[in-house]
Amino acid sequence: MMKRLYFALIVIITCSSCGKKSWEKPAENPDFIHRSIKDVTDVVRHDIYSPPVASRIYAYISVAAYEASRNGDNHYQSLEGQLKGLDSVPKPIAGKKYCFTLSASHAILTVGKILVMSEGRIEGFHDKLMQEFKDTGMPDSVYNNSIAYGKLIADRIIKWAGKDNYKHTRSLSKYDVQTDDASWKPTPPAYMKGIEPHWNEIRPFLLDSAQQFKPSHPFTFSNIPGSNFYKLAMEVYDTGKHLTDDEATIATFWDDNPFKVNINGHTMFATKKISPGGHWINITALVCRKAKADYMRSAEAYASIAVVIADSFINCWDEKYRSKVIRPETYINQYIDQSWMPLLQTPPFPEYTSGHSVVSTASAVVLSKLFGDEFPFIDSTEMEFSIPARNFKSFKAAAEEAAISRFYGGIHYMPSITNGVDEGDRIGQFALTKLHTRK
Repeated sequence: MMKRLYFALIVIITCSSCGKKSWEKPAENPDFIHRSIKDVTDVVRHDIYSPPVASRIYAYISVAAYEASRNGDNHYQSLEGQLKGLDSVPKPIAGKKYCFTLSASHAILTVGKILVMSEGRIEGFHDKLMQEFKDTGMPDSVYNNSIAYGKLIADRIIKWAGKDNYKHTRSLSKYDVQTDDASWKPTPPAYMKGIEPHWNEIRPFLLDSAQQFKPSHPFTFSNIPGSNFYKLAMEVYDTGKHLTDDEATIATFWDDNPFKVNINGHTMFATKKISPGGHWINITALVCRKAKADYMRSAEAYASIAVVIADSFINCWDEKYRSKVIRPETYINQYIDQSWMPLLQTPPFPEYTSGHSVVSTASAVVLSKLFGDEFPFIDSTEMEFSIPARNFKSFKAAAEEAAISRFYGGIHYMPSITNGVDEGDRIGQFALTKLHTRK
């Protein structure tokens, strides 16, 4: 009897000493990464960053997360040499013990804090999250090693970001509104000047240049009734006047306007929502959770989707400020019906091509590669803005709906949708040939 008890005790001791320590499983929860990126999203929304600027922030924090995580799984390789300008990424010290989810979370928030205005909001969340890691029972040595490594990664990413030409574009001239009939003009109610007219000067992440995937030449302007351009505007006008409830719901769901100006009498105030890129970042979080992706697969998904979104904005904005196509609202008010208003508020930049179409299609291409062509999901991203969730059978189906939503919303002509989808598909497919995360 005593021999059996002794043997059982040996087995218990042996089993408890093999495998992971008690703190490792809770500390490696990918939710730490999801929550860190969502905190930056909330601050991006609070600070009202434009969609292109928001995409830049997402790219750098996501690459930081990936590089800080990847040494925890030998199936993944660094993105150095793959992303433009990224080299000499620090490696952990051999023989030291790390918690790579902690390193990744610390890197995300450290980089995010540098790239936003409301540093205090990120700092407060950071302190709370770090305490949660400590509460897992993680040894002090592991905690300190992980924080130090996360900082090394963050410092490298911040240095890399500092050379992407963003600071230079802050000093360039604002967009000079053209006086010809064909060119984009500021739209009501705020009549804001065109945002980020020099975004094509930002260093791409994977693209060879901002002009790499130029869409088909935009339609020729004409204000003559019966002309092709007039017919395109009439198509927007007629659709807007006869929207079905489902079409209006789709347009509202994908609105993603970071700064909607509202006027109530003599009072003007803004409503803040996530950007189009932020919507797909949130979708990535939903999908990772549904797929039960571990922290490394989640970091891979964020990095892959974020750099493609960022390149999509660089490519799309290059065309917008080259063609400077007039918005439907301006054209319709001047040549068809001066009282007409689109369902959605017209964004403050030229019309061609549709950013939603480009970004959403490129995102769907990448997510389909990572999680499968037929991955049904419930998009509850907009519920925090009191907009009901929607069901999608695939990423492609979601992207197609996002694209057509801009036509329903009255802010794009149909060629901007179709050509934007083609532009996004080419960007996404190119990214898959250039980005290699697995060994």
